[in-house]
Amino acid sequence: MSLVRELGIAPRMAQYDVIAAWPDVVGPQISRVTAPQRMENGVLYVTVTTAPWRAELSMKRLELIEKLNSRVGTRVLNDIRFR
Repeated sequence: MSLVRELGIAPRMAQYDVIAAWPDVVGPQISRVTAPQRMENGVLYVTVTTAPWRAELSMKRLELIEKLNSRVGTRVLNDIRFR
């Protein structure tokens, strides 16, 4: 059994992995106008600099959720809220 599982921190580590993977998953252009803030109860909160980008990313929300979950190897992310 791995130490991460033994300590019971696997879910928190997966949440951190989602936040850390954000720039690579969304790419440099989107990364420049966004900042992932935190994860709570399977929801990632992301600050977006402009309303047009917020609208664009909201339309891509489901795609981003799938890409991020795939990247971390588990279904830890259920939703993304853009602010």
